[in-house]
Amino acid sequence: MIRFDRMAYILVCLASLCPARAWCETPGNAPRHLVVPFDSASGDPRVYWLTEASAVLLAEELGGLGVPAISRDDRLLAFDRLRIPAAVTLSHATVIRLAQVLGAPRVVVGTYDLRGETLTVRARTIHLDDGQISAEVVEQGPLLGLFDIYARVSRRLVPGAAADGARAEPNYTPAAFEQYVKGLLADTATSKIAFLNEALRLAPAFQRPRLALWTVHHDQDDDRKALAAVQAVPADHPLSRRARFLATISLLDLGRFDEAFERLSELNRASPDPALLNNLGIVQLRRAAGAGGGRAVTFFNDAARLDKADTDVLFNLGYASWLDHDTASAISWLREAVRRDPVDAEAHYVLGVALQASGNAVEGGRERELARRLSSELADLDKRNNATVPRGLERVKLDVDVPIALRVDTAIATAGQREQRELAVFHLDAGRRFFESGRDTDATTELRRTLYLDPYQSEAHLLLGRLFLRGGRVLDAVDELKISLWSAEGVVTRLALAEAYVAARDEAAARAELQTVLARDPQNEDATRMLDALAQ
Repeated sequence: MIRFDRMAYILVCLASLCPARAWCETPGNAPRHLVVPFDSASGDPRVYWLTEASAVLLAEELGGLGVPAISRDDRLLAFDRLRIPAAVTLSHATVIRLAQVLGAPRVVVGTYDLRGETLTVRARTIHLDDGQISAEVVEQGPLLGLFDIYARVSRRLVPGAAADGARAEPNYTPAAFEQYVKGLLADTATSKIAFLNEALRLAPAFQRPRLALWTVHHDQDDDRKALAAVQAVPADHPLSRRARFLATISLLDLGRFDEAFERLSELNRASPDPALLNNLGIVQLRRAAGAGGGRAVTFFNDAARLDKADTDVLFNLGYASWLDHDTASAISWLREAVRRDPVDAEAHYVLGVALQASGNAVEGGRERELARRLSSELADLDKRNNATVPRGLERVKLDVDVPIALRVDTAIATAGQREQRELAVFHLDAGRRFFESGRDTDATTELRRTLYLDPYQSEAHLLLGRLFLRGGRVLDAVDELKISLWSAEGVVTRLALAEAYVAARDEAAARAELQTVLARDPQNEDATRMLDALAQ
């Protein structure tokens, strides 16, 4: 359980450091809520499942009120990215960190207590943007009335929200819901399947267990059972579109590409979505040549136009361009992918191969080396295949109809990128100081750490190029300065590159760089002086 006295102090400090504008904006300006699993006040083992059920129910009820709430799947995704075990009591620091990563300025925490058959639920809302904690909301009633209890809690937590807090899928009983949550929590696939099937036996019209069964069977590579689970969802049910989308993934995995293409196309005609277009591109990558329907890169391009922030789509577009022998496009899209996600090992690897194929051996080698550092599997692949890009790297989307503003994977990636940039700045500052004090070995180490975290940090490449030039490694200096110039145009970098060309006895290249500088800055004295020296 989170201690609110300690939490309040931390939140006041956090509010002074994190302005409200830093949080994710959502449609209608309603703040996104993160509901964390509740604690049991009594430790009654009969209702262990209410720890998770509280979070699931409250998130659902808040959604019914028009308040955006983090789903269980997204919460678990964040747990995985942050390496937080899913079945632990969260500390106050972990809750704050989780909310920051998910872009949720509101966190709902609470407890439940079962005495006899009476359930008491207590909840508070923590406002991370201003350090406030709401008054405690307390509701109680019979355990069989838990839906009504959590509905009342949600309405009291967000008193200004819409009055209609009806569940999105009302056709299930408390007993069926209990089995469903136990299925989500079970440790083994066999136990999960047993609980979920029991939920369906108790409430055949309850469709979420079928989607959960799809996940279990999909994770077990049992695609036929996964397909059967979601095909049972009625066409007129609110979850039908998601069920049909999941069915296309099973068809894709079963190699039934014509059916997958037809169903994805039908879903996309009804309502276009980047995930549908992405997976249509994957179908086309895997279909036999001449199957018709359009090129994979066309679908990936369409997906990227709808969602420019999805690094999986950007990777797929670059990867498909490479397989399509369009090296220039592959390099362009893969550079964009690694710019948005600097630790995407596969993107670095394919980019490295494409750069080397285009004649850019130095930068290509650097990208492949970075990929090897990021992934032991790619290190082994690189040794075996000698710069061959394998098939099967394309990335399937597993969710559909998620508004970009509410995409949690984007929020997580953004938070990770922000942390990497902050750490890269720390190493860059250290490298700059060492460079200025003449400690070249230490400077090189810090600058390489910077480039590991931020591969296109222009100043780091510039300083590294100057270090190489100072140490007599002229060709290495030229290569680093070229990368710096590609990463960010700058007069200082061009002057340094001209100096490196002079040291390499390539006067024509040096003169070209200096003339470029003077074309942009005719009064540049350094460029004029260096040109005069070359003329002598």
